[in-house]
Amino acid sequence: MSSVFLFLAGLFEIGWAIGLKYTDGFSKPLPTVLTVASMIVSLTLLGLALKALRVGTAYAVWTGIGTALLGIWLLGEPATAIRLACIALIVCGIMGLKLAA
Repeated sequence: MSSVFLFLAGLFEIGWAIGLKYTDGFSKPLPTVLTVASMIVSLTLLGLALKALRVGTAYAVWTGIGTALLGIWLLGEPATAIRLACIALIVCGIMGLKLAA
């Protein structure tokens, strides 16, 4: 069940990380409320996941891949070779943490 909590926490983390862009410095009420709600849900689910998972592995999964990929996909950030290589390094790091556990 911890993996499900972590997966969902990661989705909500992506939501609030992307949502920050749309709050316009917390001056737009609806995006601000949705972003703060997503933060609360994400951190709650991460806390539940950490009951059974190691912090390093959980944190890498929680923050790593989704935000970078959605930044490219939703926000039109550049998908340069170096950027994609760094994302691949995150994946390798997550796998290494999992194997070392």
